[in-house]
Amino acid sequence: MTNNMTETQKLFSEYIKEYDGELLLDEPLSRHCTFRIGGPGEAVYTPHDETALIAALRFASENGTPLHVLGNGSNVLIADEGLKGITLLLIGGLTDLVDLGDGLIACGAGVPLKRLCTFALEHSLTGLEFAYGIPGSVGGALYMNAGAYGGEMKQVLASVRSVDRETGEVQETPLCELTYAYRNTSFMENGRIITAGYFQLQPGEPEAIKARMQELLGKRKASQPLEWPSAGSTFKRPPVGYAAAHIDECGLKGRSVGGAQVSEKHAGFVINTGGATFQDVTGLMDVIREEVFRQHGVTLEAEVEILK
Repeated sequence: MTNNMTETQKLFSEYIKEYDGELLLDEPLSRHCTFRIGGPGEAVYTPHDETALIAALRFASENGTPLHVLGNGSNVLIADEGLKGITLLLIGGLTDLVDLGDGLIACGAGVPLKRLCTFALEHSLTGLEFAYGIPGSVGGALYMNAGAYGGEMKQVLASVRSVDRETGEVQETPLCELTYAYRNTSFMENGRIITAGYFQLQPGEPEAIKARMQELLGKRKASQPLEWPSAGSTFKRPPVGYAAAHIDECGLKGRSVGGAQVSEKHAGFVINTGGATFQDVTGLMDVIREEVFRQHGVTLEAEVEILK
């Protein structure tokens, strides 16, 4: 340990070393999100099992240390100042993926969603084709009920395993006891950390499953600015119409603030054209909200989660 470590870094480094995980200090969080924006994480920890995760939670709770959770960072915007305290990075940890038989798959929260989809294909199971190409982790997808092309996670979800961030209590909860709606779940309210999901799928023809996955991936590539860093859809679907249509009709395609720009390919995406800052993106989001409300009377709500 060096003399310039913070007190949190010193204490957490010593506390967590006996557990199975990886700790990075002052790690640029821009490396761990698809927007490629964000300052350093004071202590970025990837737990390799549930025991290590619970230990990190216990430390944060007992020491009053700020705690943030990242999956693949595909739906977040992180402050340029970075994040104090502990940032749990679940992608790359909690990677168990098991075929339990009868169409039931158990999957750790740190598994990339694309890997879960290909695993289902390898076992001739259908139902997850819509999720192929969504650039998130399984935990993140379950946290927000991710969806695309008429599908969403709740359609294939049997139950969720999660940990209480204050007590470390672990429980598996069936879908019927959880809130799962459009971009809204129980976990956005109760603060529990998802460690695994159980998915109930149906037998399918591998060639048909693969063809559907490729078809939807092709649609995604044709319609979305995947060549640019972004956090996916910037705003949720409003009660009336679609966010992208409102933004487009307001003449905002191509509008920029610093390095942040409304994509000319898909108005629902704010992209990082190079060197965009947190303030650039939030400033552009404010411009979009104000203009859409002025012209259409519609209030847009952010889908991207802001961490600061």
